[in-house]
Amino acid sequence: MSGFAAILLRDLRLSLRHGADTLGALLFFFVAGTLFPLAIGPSPAMLARIAPGVVWVCALLAALLPLDRLFGADFEDGSLDQLMTSGIPPTVIGAAKAASHWLSTGLPLLLAAGPLAIMLQMKADALPALLAGLTAGTAVLSLLGTAGAAIVLGARRGSVLLPILVLPLAVPVLIFGAAAADAAGLGISPRPHLTLLAAFLAASLPLCPVATGAALRAAVD
Repeated sequence: MSGFAAILLRDLRLSLRHGADTLGALLFFFVAGTLFPLAIGPSPAMLARIAPGVVWVCALLAALLPLDRLFGADFEDGSLDQLMTSGIPPTVIGAAKAASHWLSTGLPLLLAAGPLAIMLQMKADALPALLAGLTAGTAVLSLLGTAGAAIVLGARRGSVLLPILVLPLAVPVLIFGAAAADAAGLGISPRPHLTLLAAFLAASLPLCPVATGAALRAAVD
């Protein structure tokens, strides 16, 4: 746990130092969300209908932006080699990296989702379901993205391969997350969809750090 906390605090300090990554993800989130009303028109009924899907798609794409630097900078300056030889299990390194990504990117996107949903005329009854789904969904995206970033580490055009690898894996999270908010807006209980999201998170918590650790070993070797 001390190794996990040390890596997490180090990455959070680096994310504060390079705050442009988080700011860029947030700006992309808002800009992409505001393009939909311009494209389909300002009809409140139409915007309210598509708001859950728009917020989820924008959050998914925005969460991918900082992943390229998650291991890339450490790989280039030799910090990753030192971490791998420090005695900290690679699985713990992967878990700490996923936690830092969620705290520096997923949590800000979660906080920004409410204003964007309101701007898109989303029903107030659906907002709690949207935020509850995004809480679990962004955590899953951070875990999947961390594993994907480790797998493409050192590969040529890894920044291009990363979205191709992560996006198909994130499709179930996107479907059930948007469906939970959509069901709440229609007066239907979102619990089944939120339960499935929680199940995805429960499965990702042990599996993704293990996959990340194995990929890091392969990249360093």
